Amino acid sequence: MPLGLLTGLGAAISWGTLDLFTALASRRIGSLWVTTGMQIVGALLVTIAAAASGVRPPTDPFVLIGGVLVGLAGAGAYLSYFTGLRIGPIAVVSGVVAAYGGLTVVLAVVVRGETLSPVQALGAVAATIGVVLTGVSFDRGRPERFSSPGVIFAVVALILFASMSIGSDIVIDRAPWLQVLLVARLSNAILSTAILVLVLALFRRPGALLVEGADGDVHPASAGKAVLGAVVLSGVLDVVGLMSFSYGLEHAETWLVGLASSFGPAVTIVAAVALLGERLRPIQWTGMAAILVGMIAIALP
Repeated sequence: MPLGLLTGLGAAISWGTLDLFTALASRRIGSLWVTTGMQIVGALLVTIAAAASGVRPPTDPFVLIGGVLVGLAGAGAYLSYFTGLRIGPIAVVSGVVAAYGGLTVVLAVVVRGETLSPVQALGAVAATIGVVLTGVSFDRGRPERFSSPGVIFAVVALILFASMSIGSDIVIDRAPWLQVLLVARLSNAILSTAILVLVLALFRRPGALLVEGADGDVHPASAGKAVLGAVVLSGVLDVVGLMSFSYGLEHAETWLVGLASSFGPAVTIVAAVALLGERLRPIQWTGMAAILVGMIAIALP
């Protein structure tokens, strides 16, 4: 199996599992609390990993500025995504966001000058369509609640995740992946915390969508240990996924890593079937088949 496909799938497994926990937590305490908590946990873990590996913060201005911009894009992407999960159908929002893999392929070709064989290009298209079909719930042949406000946030997250992928690849050309991840993750945590403080201090009512759950909870402490545990576990899973993703960007094709990492909804579906005994609808089976065909095609030389 190509390294890019392997590392991308590693990220997809982590992020696909992550969706379940963040959706639960966001609906209890609001997306901004979840985003901030997750980013702080992630920043701590990446800092520990960098210290243990002897990796120091970069001194190259390009890497510092680029890493910060990647971090800002990531913070915006996560906040948009979790807000979409909080107010919209999880299946629809997750399916729309997963299309970032297809956009990453396009950007990798246009911006990075990467090339795909005709078979790989067809495989990328099939896999992207498959991810969307797998993640989107259908009722009597019609997609459910595509008009939900959560879809708007999903589209914003889609664009930002693809931009983060390409931006990370550009910066990783100039520095080791762990250095870039360290700067990006610290920037994520700082920005998320600043936004949280600002919303709580100045925009409590207009910002209710971001800091309150469906039951009106404002402070995470009122949600119980289960929600706190979900946030911490989400931070751990996110870092594992980012490490696999960043390593892949350093050593493999950007389009392949980005596309494979977007298979998260398929991972979520497989986990639900295996662990919860859920059944797939025909359209979801079609999506899974398309992903499998796409994976075989993109793995060909």
